[in-house]
Amino acid sequence: MSRILVIDDDSSIRIMLRQALEKGGHEVTVAEDGQKGLAAQKQAPAELVITDLIMPGMEGIETIMELRKRSPNLKIIAMSGGGVGKGADYLTMARKFGAARTINKPFSLGTLLQAVNEVLAESPGQGGPTPPA
Repeated sequence: MSRILVIDDDSSIRIMLRQALEKGGHEVTVAEDGQKGLAAQKQAPAELVITDLIMPGMEGIETIMELRKRSPNLKIIAMSGGGVGKGADYLTMARKFGAARTINKPFSLGTLLQAVNEVLAESPGQGGPTPPA
């Protein structure tokens, strides 16, 4: 299958996503913030990055911008629970900066896995509409 990098400061989400994606046959690397995610991507490039947006240190929008600069065709899914009203704003910004899909937290594993499969099936640089959560 595919190599996927998950970036999230919440260890329970990293564990849950790693287990679900590995069960789906993917090779998964995890990082707890944007800086560590960029280092992991440089060391062993993934085909898809799934990143949280609100994290300490290097947050998700900045991470997406740097990933885009380094790999313009990298496939990215952004996720956020950002609080009432703010989550949607962050997700809209993530789309503008290059995320192919955005997902509101909390989400079902089915929703995430569907987004992963759709994004991986798309041609590089292509991004369809964000599915409703």
